[in-house]
Amino acid sequence: MRDFGAGFGYLVQGQKWVAQHGRQFGFGLLPGLVTLVLYAGALTGLGFGADDLVAWATPFADDWSSPWLGLFRNALTALVFVFGLFLAVITFTAVTLLVGQPFYESLSEDVDRSEGGDVPESGLPLWRELWISARDSLRVVLRVALYGVLLFACGFIPVVGQTVVPALGFCVSGFFLAEELTAVALQRRGVELKERLTLLRGRRGVALGFGVPLTLAFLVPFVAVFLMPGAVAGATLMVRDLRGEQGGDTEGNDQEDGNLSSPGGDQGVHRIPLRKDKS
Repeated sequence: MRDFGAGFGYLVQGQKWVAQHGRQFGFGLLPGLVTLVLYAGALTGLGFGADDLVAWATPFADDWSSPWLGLFRNALTALVFVFGLFLAVITFTAVTLLVGQPFYESLSEDVDRSEGGDVPESGLPLWRELWISARDSLRVVLRVALYGVLLFACGFIPVVGQTVVPALGFCVSGFFLAEELTAVALQRRGVELKERLTLLRGRRGVALGFGVPLTLAFLVPFVAVFLMPGAVAGATLMVRDLRGEQGGDTEGNDQEDGNLSSPGGDQGVHRIPLRKDKS
């Protein structure tokens, strides 16, 4: 629970950071708003066209008698829309980060700069960064979809399917949401997806404490837009501590006592001690 609380603390600190830096917050809202408009348009189009899509995909049912034809196609139409909504939820963050790559990378750099020390840069051209981000986001979405299918199947287990499975679903979503957000700072540091997942698994409680509350908040689209800049800032602060980076030291060396704190003086954000795992 201590690690979970530490992860939630980074989320809060990130929101405080953008609140104190209004310009970065304003720019950070733009990608989320653009993505929200795109998704709203796509879901509206799906809502109007889902019945035609189902009718086109099920010509074998044209000769069915009433009410079976209506019941069958109405049920499929509802499933198509629910599936589209599910895809929108699990891909919103990835698409927003992709659309706002330059904005969020600049915001993450500003967080690093405010904490002191060198500001890591990938040194890659923008098109290359976008390609890596899109590729890794697709890999993460496929992982989430796989877990989603497994949890959906487990949902039919009596009692467990109505209690444990939904909780596991939020944990899975929260973990991978934390991965996507920390990827902004870690990609600038040249950390590949496999290494990022290993890093977060080593501090699973921190990742869940950061990602699960954010997942619950992101169920409300407008809330997701307003929390996104602070989430990127908080993820950057979390990355610095998970890698043991100090002001003036970005080599990833831990302090001897395992408590990671900010040396940034008045410019720094209050840091949260992390408990080191026992080997």
